[in-house]
Amino acid sequence: MEAMVRGIRLHWRERGRGEPVVFLHPFPLNGEAWADQLDRLPDRWHLLAPDLRGFGRSETGEGGGPLRMDQLADDVAAFLDHRGLGRVVVCGLSMGGYVAFALWRRHRERVRALVLCDTRAEADGEAQRRARALLALRVQRDGAGAAADALLPGLLSERTRRERPELEDRVRALIESTPRATIVRALEGLAERSDSTDLLPGITVPTLVIVGAEDTVTPPSVAEAMASRIPGARLRVIEGAGHLSNMEAPAAFDTVLVHFLEATGAHAPA
Repeated sequence: MEAMVRGIRLHWRERGRGEPVVFLHPFPLNGEAWADQLDRLPDRWHLLAPDLRGFGRSETGEGGGPLRMDQLADDVAAFLDHRGLGRVVVCGLSMGGYVAFALWRRHRERVRALVLCDTRAEADGEAQRRARALLALRVQRDGAGAAADALLPGLLSERTRRERPELEDRVRALIESTPRATIVRALEGLAERSDSTDLLPGITVPTLVIVGAEDTVTPPSVAEAMASRIPGARLRVIEGAGHLSNMEAPAAFDTVLVHFLEATGAHAPA
């Protein structure tokens, strides 16, 4: 589905009815990263997976400069307005988690519950910013394939890459479908994002933190520390999964998510 939102044509996938759950995808993929959840989760939930600005089939808009997390969060809030949705469950993975933090900072009245997957609250350190800048130069020169080559070892566990080459091919295709300009601008926005650790003690909605047991980008220790600072947050570790836990272990991920949604009362009325 597509519509004009904040001056861009924004594309999203949608299925089901009842309590709305909005999925925010990781960098540098698009909403298709949530295909397993939209296909497998019970349709008693209203599932929506937008392509964030510049990714997938969504337009970037005029102008240049970094794609900032605040900008993407404002897009999500406007998207909710377009769909006539009030408070929603927000499920963000990696970059999607950064956007979820920005949404809480700027539009917390729209957040009914939070699911933070394979993400962190801290801003980039100097080494991370330098690494993003170097990758941006490589992508400018060589295209999206350079991003796939650099990022895949961190996105998927060694076991997944060894035993499920078809999933690695799927993730590579999603990355390589992303325009190089989007990757470069998003890398700049990621490097500039705000530190969200100060938000954690003030998160007052039900929160679930999910992390792949073999995630080397935002490892379980990071997820545990983050969850410990959010009042009442639940932490669930997905065995056999790396950074893209929802794609690597969709059955386990979906089970954890459904239990959370049911426990927090996020279900369609009888």
